[in-house]
Amino acid sequence: MDVLFRAAGGAAECSRWSSAAAEVVFESCPPLKSFPVRKGKRLAPGWWWSATTGRLVHYGSAAMRLHVMLLDRDPRVSGLAARPLELRWHGPSEVRAHAPQLMLRLADGQGVLADCTGRGELSRRQRSLAAVVGEVCAAVGWRYWVLGPVDSIYRRNVTWLAGYRHPRHHGDRLLAVALQEAFAEPAPLSEGVRRVGDPLLVLPALFHALWAGRLTADLAAPVHERMPVWAQAAE
Repeated sequence: MDVLFRAAGGAAECSRWSSAAAEVVFESCPPLKSFPVRKGKRLAPGWWWSATTGRLVHYGSAAMRLHVMLLDRDPRVSGLAARPLELRWHGPSEVRAHAPQLMLRLADGQGVLADCTGRGELSRRQRSLAAVVGEVCAAVGWRYWVLGPVDSIYRRNVTWLAGYRHPRHHGDRLLAVALQEAFAEPAPLSEGVRRVGDPLLVLPALFHALWAGRLTADLAAPVHERMPVWAQAAE
């Protein structure tokens, strides 16, 4: 099993997967190639600014953009890159290759390769490919994920919070402390905001704290002004 990737200087390199998985910082590698623009698709390829890494992450489909957003909020994830590598291996009659859409680095150092799909079930070909990539990852202590559909309400809620993911919405230290105190016990969103101050100043900081996980709410239910919000310590 070999792996193709771009080194720091941009030149393509090919190495044995067993050694490269332990030595190469794939999450810092640029994409091997950009995603193509496909006629008739509702979403063109683009770039997502990652709050986790402070860098842009390329995406090629609506399903991929969705999961880049969700992984950017996942506290387990410390690194995130789009299509930074291609696996190559010998099949029965030909050399086969697959470039997983995403590579993640978890906080514990483990690597993860992932592909995104908007469908609930995989085709026979996709299941076969997933089995091979899963075995390849397990052999070096990595994991392989196939990321599928997401609950529509949760998706809309996280999409809203993602608009406040940039640190500029954090507010100053006093505002951050005031939010933690206002929601030290679960309280309706609007009531806690009024305790802190002007909603025009407080709400962006509250949404940023919900994105970052310093405040918590049930994002499986529609967001509204009476929804309970609480600080992490209150869980």
